[in-house]
Amino acid sequence: MRTFDLSPLLRATVGFERMMDLLDNGSRLDEAPGYPPYNIEKHGEDSYRITMAVAGFGEDELSITVQDNALTVEGKKERENGKDGTFLHRGIAERAFQRSFRLADHIKVTGAKLENGLLHVDLVREVPEAMKPRSIVIESAPKAGAKVIEGSKAAA
Repeated sequence: MRTFDLSPLLRATVGFERMMDLLDNGSRLDEAPGYPPYNIEKHGEDSYRITMAVAGFGEDELSITVQDNALTVEGKKERENGKDGTFLHRGIAERAFQRSFRLADHIKVTGAKLENGLLHVDLVREVPEAMKPRSIVIESAPKAGAKVIEGSKAAA
């Protein structure tokens, strides 16, 4: 795997530390565990869904938290010691896991649902009004030699 030295970029930038952290973390994707498998879907201009395969886990064994633009899903399976029978083959992984996702600014979790062994986490981008683009009206300057009356735009 090839690594990149981002230190020259950091010396010439201000306020891009988070982006550099994302690039650094992205280079470690091969090291990330593959359990549990998941999909990320885009359902519209500003809505997304993360679907994770969590077969064998109940709602009370899963937790979802959001902190500092990071969504973390954790699963902890309670062991059933008095369970009857012995496994001849155990193919359903019920091991504990923690999977984190970096969220872009203004991404909010709107809900989560466990259905048929799949955990669906719905997200939406909610950009504040103050950050949305707005049109600025361009006014004409008074014509040369025109007299401007105070409190009015009318020229005499």
